[in-house]
Amino acid sequence: MKDIKKIIGMNIRYIRYQSGLSQEKFYEQKGLNAKYLASIERGEINISVEYLYELAKALKTNMTELITYDENKIINKKRIDQIATTK
Repeated sequence: MKDIKKIIGMNIRYIRYQSGLSQEKFYEQKGLNAKYLASIERGEINISVEYLYELAKALKTNMTELITYDENKIINKKRIDQIATTK
């Protein structure tokens, strides 16, 4: 996976999932636009550095964590996707 948009989206989704919240609940609590962020999680759109920073703060992580490719997250994302489709 080399597409930075997809890497960022995967990392955001992974970290959000680890918080135990759905997209709607998490983004509602943080006052963020759920539809826009769903597009980010799918790797469909580019985001600004400022918005990436705001997301990192909301997720209680750092920007490096959001842009770093991690094979373990890929494996766990597949598990997350499987769980999400069975609910």
